[in-house]
Amino acid sequence: MSKRITINQREIGVGKPVYIIAELSANHNRSFEEAVKIVEAAKEAGADAVKLQTYTPDTMTIDCDRENFQIGKGTIWEGKNLYQLYAEAYTPWEWQPDLKAIANRLDLDCFSTPFDESSVEFLEKMDVPAYKLASFELVDLPLIRRIARTKKPIIMSTGMATKDEIQEAIQTARENGCCELALLKCTSAYPASLKEMNLRTIPDMVRMFGLPVGLSDHTLEATVPVAAVALGACIVEKHITLSRSVQGPDSVFSLEPDEFKHMVCSIRKVEKALGEVCYDITEGEVASRVFRRSLFVIRDIRAGETFTNDNVRVIRPGDGLHTRHIESILGRTATCDLERGAPLTWDMIDTKRNCNEL
Repeated sequence: MSKRITINQREIGVGKPVYIIAELSANHNRSFEEAVKIVEAAKEAGADAVKLQTYTPDTMTIDCDRENFQIGKGTIWEGKNLYQLYAEAYTPWEWQPDLKAIANRLDLDCFSTPFDESSVEFLEKMDVPAYKLASFELVDLPLIRRIARTKKPIIMSTGMATKDEIQEAIQTARENGCCELALLKCTSAYPASLKEMNLRTIPDMVRMFGLPVGLSDHTLEATVPVAAVALGACIVEKHITLSRSVQGPDSVFSLEPDEFKHMVCSIRKVEKALGEVCYDITEGEVASRVFRRSLFVIRDIRAGETFTNDNVRVIRPGDGLHTRHIESILGRTATCDLERGAPLTWDMIDTKRNCNEL
């Protein structure tokens, strides 16, 4: 498996610009016009791609009020059953080709998260350039097999998954034809708390699985994706909404356009600062080298006078001899009169005689 994937001829991976995905999710609030505005806002905020979700309540679950299907306490969806939540949150399939066309006109990639085989068939007709696998579907091996057979890049979220489950999903994708695969570190809590993010897992995932690794983030912090990029994340996925004041199933853990734009700008600054492994003198450092320390005369010295700690010092700037020579110069004599503030050079020093040796 490669440590890079390619979506619409754009390489994604280590050493390449971070690929930033704006997740539309349910933030359209059942309005196509709202969905279009979010796509436009994602472009304005600097996203590289916009992502949809392709499901209906019937492709996700069954309409059942048994306890198993009730959403438990401690979540933002408490009081609903699964079917009710998905009926409220899903993006109508008839919108999706038009949203993709709008995104593409704005030079945004557009792809989706499928949740069953019928949604994969639908997205194949849309000719999406890639697929996103949700954390909850990482254990749906038949779905992974179907997506992998499209031969398109897959970005897998890994929330709630053990190492063995991640490895099994990767192996399933590979065995069914997927050659381009990326992983997203994800904490599947909505919203997620900072103490549960464990971003140091990102470089360990790169080492363990040998794949591009990014972050799917459900915190309300723009700083979390920035920190993830500093740790090696090459993809960032974040929910976007026009306003959190308009309550919807996902609005509470989504960024507003200005916040999303601030996140993107911060990521671009950080990736520029990360640069590459480099021990060379940079262009900006050349002019500063003169201010490094070197050997200077700090008192007037007559010809034949001995160099001592009282008349020679290691000081700024860097025009004199290197500081490594101080011990070999002390005790020797001056070949000429020297003024205070003169940078020491070898022709000022009698290298044949050392007074300490007399």
